[in-house]
Amino acid sequence: MSANTPPDLPGLIDGRHGHFQLESGHHGELWLDLDTLFLRPARLVPFVEDLARRLAAAVNPDAVCGPLLGGGLIAGAVATLLDIELYVAEPVGRSDGSSELFRARYAVPAETRGRLRGRRVAVVDVVMNAASAVRATVSDVRAAGGHVVAIGALLVLGSSAADYAEHEQLALVDAAAIPNRIWEPRDCPLCAAGRPLENPGRS
Repeated sequence: MSANTPPDLPGLIDGRHGHFQLESGHHGELWLDLDTLFLRPARLVPFVEDLARRLAAAVNPDAVCGPLLGGGLIAGAVATLLDIELYVAEPVGRSDGSSELFRARYAVPAETRGRLRGRRVAVVDVVMNAASAVRATVSDVRAAGGHVVAIGALLVLGSSAADYAEHEQLALVDAAAIPNRIWEPRDCPLCAAGRPLENPGRS
């Protein structure tokens, strides 16, 4: 790689391997520190531009929505590049239910959610792994009357996002993708091996 060649996106993200509890309830072996990714946002410009171009070509949305915090920042950049409406979804706790998976909830604030009705919306995040925050945001945008046409991220890990997009008949758009494995807790080989479980935050 030459001095003038920008690094690939995964190379910009600090990560570590171990045994982690994800926001979705799954267990995984890879944790990415997304907070440090935004310390120098200029490094992300080429990847955000790529994501915006791909979204425009795939679905031509008239609005974009991202779960806070990082997804909201990416959504804002995409909305600026495409000159479309911006919405953000805030974390609002966890849903009740028997399932231990996908209980996180996100909601677009009341002050703006009324404008979502009839909009063709792309839901974006920084990284999608199990896509917990994106799934919750899609549900809320739909509840507000928005028509979700795509999900996207700068980086997609593994196959869970693709499986979800196919099931929901949504376009999946990314600037980069790498293999990754996650498991339901009952099937986790790291649990079976007695590896200590960490819960560092959302993914």
